[in-house]
Amino acid sequence: MGETYAGGCACGALRYEISDEPVFSNHCQCRDCQHKSGTGHGSYLTFPSREAVTLQGDATQWDIVADSGQVKTRAFCPTCGSPVYLTFAAMPDLFTIAAASLDDPGRFTPQAVTYAVRGHAWDHLDPALPKFQKMPPA
Repeated sequence: MGETYAGGCACGALRYEISDEPVFSNHCQCRDCQHKSGTGHGSYLTFPSREAVTLQGDATQWDIVADSGQVKTRAFCPTCGSPVYLTFAAMPDLFTIAAASLDDPGRFTPQAVTYAVRGHAWDHLDPALPKFQKMPPA
């Protein structure tokens, strides 16, 4: 195992440390991610176990039904509003962080683009990345 992944919100009230490696890193172009980011996509790292996550501070949480039909919970800082992490009702062990919330965002290496069916021509992502119209098969 490598160095821990650490990060949090813009004001520092919400922090995390993850002593695991991500199992998936992606740009997601679903409408929810577009709304959340104010751009054409969101960028994420997903970790296999919440047990490897240490959280400090209290996040505000918001449940939404995703394009998949499953409930996902977005967690953001109640003070500065920064999006920090997501959890998924259908996959309760997974823990997903927003790539920009990392103390070192350069550690994010995207593996794929998901929900490309919702992508916009003006949202230019690396053409070498595999694109999935929805979520790739597990």
